[in-house]
Amino acid sequence: MTTHTFMMLPADVETDKMDIDAEFTDLLGEMDLLTQSLDHAVELSEMDPGDGPLSIGFTDLNESLNELEDHDLDALVADLGSKSTTSEESLPVEQQGSDFKDQHNASSQRPEPAAVAESSALQMNEIQTKADKIKLALEKLREAKVRKLIVKVLLSDGSSKTLMVDERQTVREVLDKLFEKTHCDCSVDWSLCETNPALQTARILEDHEYFVESLSAWTRDSENKINFLSRPEKYVLFKDPQVFYMWKNPNTCLQRITDMTKKLVLKESFEGSALIVPDLEGLLYLKEDGKRVWKERYFLLRASGIYYVPKGKTKLCSDLACFVHFEKVNIYTTENYKQKYKAPTNFCFILKHPCIQKDSQHIHFLCCEDEHTLSLWVNSIRVAKYGTVLYHNYQDALKLACASKPSTHPTANQVRSDHRSLQIQQNDDRVSPKTTRDDEDDLPPDFIPLPPGQSQL
Repeated sequence: MTTHTFMMLPADVETDKMDIDAEFTDLLGEMDLLTQSLDHAVELSEMDPGDGPLSIGFTDLNESLNELEDHDLDALVADLGSKSTTSEESLPVEQQGSDFKDQHNASSQRPEPAAVAESSALQMNEIQTKADKIKLALEKLREAKVRKLIVKVLLSDGSSKTLMVDERQTVREVLDKLFEKTHCDCSVDWSLCETNPALQTARILEDHEYFVESLSAWTRDSENKINFLSRPEKYVLFKDPQVFYMWKNPNTCLQRITDMTKKLVLKESFEGSALIVPDLEGLLYLKEDGKRVWKERYFLLRASGIYYVPKGKTKLCSDLACFVHFEKVNIYTTENYKQKYKAPTNFCFILKHPCIQKDSQHIHFLCCEDEHTLSLWVNSIRVAKYGTVLYHNYQDALKLACASKPSTHPTANQVRSDHRSLQIQQNDDRVSPKTTRDDEDDLPPDFIPLPPGQSQL
């Protein structure tokens, strides 16, 4: 057996040593770059607990935390169970700014280089303080049992507000927080709307929905946005219920409907033993799967979903075919589908699962002839999907709006009531007790008795 012995020449040893040194130097360089990147930004993949991003409307989590107002950041750290490590960290931004001004004025008599150095030191201290808070908030967010989300909300004037919300908060609670930050009125028309640029869709988030849950369906690279807007169509069904429940009647008849009749329609539809969904039906354009071809079909709305009449069939229940159920889909209005999908009109809406964020064969496309028909279908579908919860949302929003209105000026009804009271008092002063009118004559002149068997609302 022959044994081979290999000897390493000095030149080979030197070459291997140089290669090892080069690799070690490269490794150190990579570690240095990694450390720098971790110091300046936190990767979302490391921070995510597994159910989506921690911020909406920002490029990364650090940016979203920096956009938070100082007191909101302090509240976040406190809510996450942290403790302030220095007295400086507990100071609000305004107080820190005033301290900086006082110290700057006190040092104005010093030589210029010393004043500049002290000013720079104070600014660095303030920046470092917020950086420490952000670092602490990032650590606590990773450990938090209740999921929290930092959201940029766009306002109608082009500005934005940054909010910290958690998974327990409803859309109604987020709206209340925005009322405080924007100091706007508490009208029932204010809405949080999600927009999807990829699909060119929009949806009003319902007040009872959990805000974080609705946004968790968005993909990580989503360009979706949240807008805070006044949308009168949000509760138009409860302001003019006759338009949706008596839509077969002529417009001239609907315009003569009194407030008393509107209340009766709402009472019968939402306060009875069972919910009454508008019996809406009519021709709509349906987009065929995977094609830009729209065909007319006759659709009918029911509490469980939308049905259509197959060719050669009648509107009998036994002949109807189910188009879609409402359990796992949301309804979205669209923008410029006449150009995007060659729709007959731009009055379109779609029904899809909230997790579908891009064009898919599982989206149901429908197109209406005009804006009025679109309003009928969208709002009636919302009633069929959410039921009496939608009505309760409206009632709660109406109570808040009424409570927030200033009472410095009397309303028209109060003026009329005060005027009638004054007239009655003057009449009572003119007549003697013997000639006082009966209780029946003391009723307001515009009182109209109801027929037997009915009660005054």
